[in-house]
Amino acid sequence: MTPLSHIRNFSIVAHIDHGKSTLADRLIQSTNTVAERDMKAQLLDSMDIERERGITIKANTVRIDYTADNGEAYVLNLIDTPGHVDFAYEVSRSMRAVEGSLLVVDSTQGVEAQTLANVYQAIDADHDLVPVLNKIDLPASDIDRVAEQIEDVIGIDASGAIAVSAKTGVGIHETLEAIVQHLPAPTGDRDAPLKAMLVDSWYDPYLGVVVLVRIMDGILKKGDQITMMQTGAKYGVDTMGVFRPAMTKVSELGPGEIGFITASIKQVRDTKVGDTITHDKRPCEVPLPGFKPSQPVVFCGLFPVDSAEFEDMREAIDKLALNDASFSFEMESSAALGFGFRCGFLGLLHLEVIRDRIEREYNIDLITTAPSVIYHVYMRDGTKIDLHNPADMPDMTLVDHIEEPRIKATILVPDEYLGDVLKLCQDRRGIQMDLTYAGSRALVVYDLPLNEVVFDFYDRLKSVTKGYASFDYQLEGYREDNLVKMQVLVNEEPVDALSMMVHRDRAEQRGRAMCEKLKDLIPRHMFKIPIQAAIGGKVIARETLSALRKDVTAKCYGGDATRKKKLLEKQKKGKKKMRQFGKVDIPQEAFISALKMDE
Repeated sequence: MTPLSHIRNFSIVAHIDHGKSTLADRLIQSTNTVAERDMKAQLLDSMDIERERGITIKANTVRIDYTADNGEAYVLNLIDTPGHVDFAYEVSRSMRAVEGSLLVVDSTQGVEAQTLANVYQAIDADHDLVPVLNKIDLPASDIDRVAEQIEDVIGIDASGAIAVSAKTGVGIHETLEAIVQHLPAPTGDRDAPLKAMLVDSWYDPYLGVVVLVRIMDGILKKGDQITMMQTGAKYGVDTMGVFRPAMTKVSELGPGEIGFITASIKQVRDTKVGDTITHDKRPCEVPLPGFKPSQPVVFCGLFPVDSAEFEDMREAIDKLALNDASFSFEMESSAALGFGFRCGFLGLLHLEVIRDRIEREYNIDLITTAPSVIYHVYMRDGTKIDLHNPADMPDMTLVDHIEEPRIKATILVPDEYLGDVLKLCQDRRGIQMDLTYAGSRALVVYDLPLNEVVFDFYDRLKSVTKGYASFDYQLEGYREDNLVKMQVLVNEEPVDALSMMVHRDRAEQRGRAMCEKLKDLIPRHMFKIPIQAAIGGKVIARETLSALRKDVTAKCYGGDATRKKKLLEKQKKGKKKMRQFGKVDIPQEAFISALKMDE
């Protein structure tokens, strides 16, 4: 039994690529938690896609035994969190399970937008922070400047910041000592009724759902009957243990400890993150203050390129949803693309990760429709509809007004690119809220519509700032705006996969770009094809694809001109008839290219 005063629970917070996972590797290695032969880089990033992209997607945990300089033995529980904005909900719940954080800042780059966002989450959770300046082995490292920046921008004392190189192992011992001395021990009462927090859950093909828990009060033993307070479900605990990254079984978990349990739970959806777990017979009185469940923000349609693969795709999506409760989906069919799914994601990176996993792990080629967000449509009769797919938009004459989601975006950018960033935000209908300076970099805060951001905002921001800007956002709520549904008509038939919601001032420009693009992508037919963009019954842009024609007058040499005229008239009638009955084949490449709107 480790006494409470000798337990330390902490997480590592930082911007993307500032070295969280590498620092976690060194802490594990220097305490011999893992045998030298099993050690590998980014040990806690287990998914292929995490290792390949060099990002952390799932928060992971490990228990480290450490003997301090004063000879005392300590148990350190580390949660390695993602740095990317799409996975901010992973960060927020990991924060509530621990008492302190290591704030890792790259000593060559300084404080970035995500550093700020994650630090504020840590401060909200009442964490004690230990600043760590990483990458001091690089020649561009400037410890004094970055320490000053931490004090100016974040406002915490960085005089005792630890200089570390997670790659070479310099400063790791000092970091471990600082964790033991500066971070608080957990509190908890062994004799109180069991109160444990459900931090995370994932699906294991052999064990069913594995649940990561943090015990606040009481003791959890094997064979206990437990109740989930939010869902009311009851389970018997089968096995329990801790991660040293490998699963190690233990007989009980006491206050302040972080471990896992399995209890024959069938689906990850049955375990609500942030729920309180307590004993069935002797429950605790009040549950822990819960988390808000994660809400999907971006929606898009996923369709298999080969429609025969639809059943395989359904299976793939079911399996992914087993492990990711934040990913939602429902079936939909489209005249152009066949059967597929309308899926909800936390953001664009989440969308990319899911799409990559379906393509890679299940070998299914996918078409992704243009991402859209949830609009609130208020009808004249007072009802409200949540609109996920622009194709389902009700008749505009019945609609009173439409609200769209807005975000508060924080952008940190070097001074010389500030003008380009402000122009980009103005072009995307942004409202400037704040502009301050942190050293030589500008900190810009904008109120932006989410649907302008999900499209390609991040790529454009990176290109106008040559990759030097960092960007973070949070949802701020809904606001009314002048939005309309733009349809694309090919040969006077609407193409549902290409309809989108746009702002009325932008509609003409967007529609023209779409028509010009489709004109190049659709192959010519034997008849003339009009390509139109329309809002309601009003056409706002049009291109005409000219017809291929057969030379019917080739056999007429000389002679009377009326013979040629007669043949051409006959051809004209045939073309008119063809156009009435002819079907336009739009190849799938055309959809894929049309949905990648650049400008």
